[in-house]
Formats: sequence, structure tokens, C-alpha cells
Amino acid sequence: MAGRRNKKQQGYDPNGYYNRQPGYDPNYYGQQGYDPNQQPGYDPNYYGQPGYGPNQQPGYDPNYYGQQPGYDPNGGYPGNPGNGRKRKKKKHRKFIFAIEIIVLLVLALGLFVIAQLNRMDRVKLRDILVNSGIGKPGYRNIALFGVDSREGQLEGGTNSDTIIVASINESSGEVKLVSVYRDTYLDNTNGEYRKATECFAGGGAERSVNMLNKNLDLDITDFVTVDFSAVIEAVDLLGGIELDITEEELQWLNGYLVETSQVTGVDYTPLSSAGYQQVTGIQAMAYCRIRYTEGWDYRRTERQRTVLEKIFAKAKDRGIMGIVPMINTMFPYISTSLSSTELIGLATKAMRYEIADTTGFPFDYTAANISAGDCVVPVNLAANVTQLHEYLFGESGYTPSQDVQEISDRIIAETGIQ
Repeated sequence: MAGRRNKKQQGYDPNGYYNRQPGYDPNYYGQQGYDPNQQPGYDPNYYGQPGYGPNQQPGYDPNYYGQQPGYDPNGGYPGNPGNGRKRKKKKHRKFIFAIEIIVLLVLALGLFVIAQLNRMDRVKLRDILVNSGIGKPGYRNIALFGVDSREGQLEGGTNSDTIIVASINESSGEVKLVSVYRDTYLDNTNGEYRKATECFAGGGAERSVNMLNKNLDLDITDFVTVDFSAVIEAVDLLGGIELDITEEELQWLNGYLVETSQVTGVDYTPLSSAGYQQVTGIQAMAYCRIRYTEGWDYRRTERQRTVLEKIFAKAKDRGIMGIVPMINTMFPYISTSLSSTELIGLATKAMRYEIADTTGFPFDYTAANISAGDCVVPVNLAANVTQLHEYLFGESGYTPSQDVQEISDRIIAETGIQ
């Protein structure tokens, strides 16, 4: 009969199937042979002998645990059957479940932040001006504008009371803040030389960024604009900040509280005394607006940077999870060119950022009543820009661009101040 042998040959199935391997004997298990699905040495009835158990390692003995080597199918070990493996599997499942929960929470947080980011007013800057050959690798410069907005005007139509350049050293995490005095007499990039603050009213953030780049040899491509309400909300969500209020500042702060409350609709409580104390959001905003004490507008920019530093430090202490409520509340009061991805990146890096120093610009100046009004006139703009680049980037002996030199010469010609 084709495919069979009448006699039992060594190594063949007595029924004569040639597709088996040598040594296979389905009826005579005690002999060394092959199980049709397993490896050599499998003996399904004679467990006491070392061999292969189904799907296990050599030495598996499901009934005779005392033999060596052997495996307890319930998770024990040779000579001591038990349920250790089951316990390990349960722990493993719990561990995986915990990881899954963490991943879901992270994803939920990410989706929440992105959803809030999409609520923010994003403005794409289309025509950014940067002087030829300008740019310092390893630094990111962002313009911060605080607008005197009564009606939520974040894109123009109002002056920028606050103009700050935030320069981030991406290697060290150090951040330096430079306030450009709002009344500084500069090229407004539209053919006019006027106060820096007026750029925002006439051309929004884009013209203001271009003004900073053209006059200061910077390469800013992004900005963030906030109004009164953003500062108030940030401070209140942090539980207040601590400020040292002088006697001279006290009366002006309480005076500004009245108008700021009228503009924002936020209730206030006047401060009863000077000294180091915790203030609310509206009290901090009123403090930022003081400009009629000794030091005038120059001192006001110091107050603004102080409040910004206090907010930054307290937000860092809370960590990224503590900042999430601030994100949700503040976004309606913010306008920016930064994308959602960029904002998330900055937020995650913020934990290692440190505000290393702050100052005002120009370094050397004089007040003068000229055709543009009461202005802060740089005493040689080119020399001030050289100082600025050394301060921000450590560029000793920086040579200003031809554009800056021409602006500097024109300011001297028009004002007679050099």
C-alpha cells in the first residue's frame, strides 16, 4: 500500500506515516522519541523522567514537583509548589494598569492645554524686519507688550505702556529682561521718528517688533501682548505676591486702584500702610502703573519688571500642574504670535529658566521736549546698542549695523543731543 510499511522500522510511526520524524512512536511513550507537536524527550505519561512538558522548559513535571529540575505550573518552585507566579502576574498587571492611567492623564492634560491654547488670540507676523547680518546663535528674543487697553484692544489702537525684550540663553536657561522706555525717541519704521510707545497704536505688534529690531539690532520674530486683566488674574491665581511699598508709592497706588477698578471691573481694597506686604492682583497692577514718584517712568519700568519676576518665581514654585488653572483663566487676555507647540515648549522649559538680571534702555539718555513731545533721547543710540549687546549676549566691543548708525546720526541731527 503506497505510503505505508508492513514492518515497524526504527524511527517510524508503526502506522507508517512518513511525514513524522525518526523516533516517533505514538503508542510506546517510554522510549526516547518525538511527540508530534513537541521536542525530543517528551513523555506525556511518565512525568518523573526529565523531559519536556507541553509549552514548558526541560524538566517540567506537572504532578511530581519534588523532582529536579522541575516547574510548578502554579508558579511555585521545585520542591515547594505555590502561587508565586500568579502573584507576580497580578502585580505585573497592576503595574501596567498604573502606567496606562498615567499615560491617559498626560494625554488628557495635553489635550486640555492645547484646547486652552486655541482660545488665545494668535497673530501671525507677516513682514518682520531684521537688519542685515544680525542674529546671535543660542539666544531667543521675544518682545513683551503691556497695553493700556480699556476695551480688550490687544492688536493695536492703543499705546504699549510696557515694552520689554526677554532674551533667553537657551544653553544656560538664563533670562534677561530689558525695558525699553516707552517715550524713547526712535525710528518708528514708517518714515517717522517718534516715541516708541506709539508704534503699537499705529501698527500693532508687527510694527513694534520691527521698531525694536531696526533700532536695536535684534532678531525678534515673536511677541506676547497682555492687558491689565492678564496681570490681575495671574497674581490672584497665585494667591498674591509680596511687594515692598514705599510711603511715596502708597498714595499713588491707592489712587491708581480707583481707575484700574473702573477699567477692569475688579473690586479693590486700598492699602492701609507702606512696607513689605502681600498684595492682590489689582493692587499689583496699580503698582505697575505708578509713574509720578521720584524716578518717573524709569522707576515705573523697574516696578513692572519686579512684578514680572515675582509672578515668574511663584509660578515656578507651583510647577507645571499648578500653572494649568492660570492657563485656562488668562488666555482671553493674551495675544501672541507663538504657536501652541511653541508655547507648550516654553512652558515645559520654564521650570529651568531663571531671570538673571533686568535693566532699562537706553542706558545713557536725557529727557528733552522736542517736536515729538517730552521724549527720552538716547545719548548716541549706536553707543547704547553696543552696550545692549554686551549686556544681553556678552559681545564685547559690538559694532552696530549700518542701519543703527544711520538712525543714531539722524537722532543727533534732529535733537542736537549726542
